[in-house]
Amino acid sequence: VQLQASGGGLVQPGGSLTLSCAASEFRLDGYGIAWFRQAPGKAREGITCIHTTGGTLYYADSVKGRFTISRDNAKNAVTLEMNSLKPEDTAVYYCAARRYTCSSYRSAMNYWGKGTLVTVSS
Repeated sequence: VQLQASGGGLVQPGGSLTLSCAASEFRLDGYGIAWFRQAPGKAREGITCIHTTGGTLYYADSVKGRFTISRDNAKNAVTLEMNSLKPEDTAVYYCAARRYTCSSYRSAMNYWGKGTLVTVSS
């Protein structure tokens, strides 16, 4: 079982990126899917999670109003649309899956992807 996060890159402040989380060997629609990020020298933090039904559990205050999580069960993928990016959004972004429901706790997740680097810099 493996998740793959993709779509990271270098973007200027104020710009946008869309990250994607996909799975090749299992269906995501039975899992809550979360995005976490880890900035250099900092702990990994949860930023959002989407339920199996498509409802969103939460957005971290640091991304609220700028980031949007969505899922497309037909494509077996979850996306994170990131707008108005700031230098403090620079981090490795990870997607993670938890059976049946969502969580904001790293320890509650069942599966992790390898992460994709987002760098916000001019």
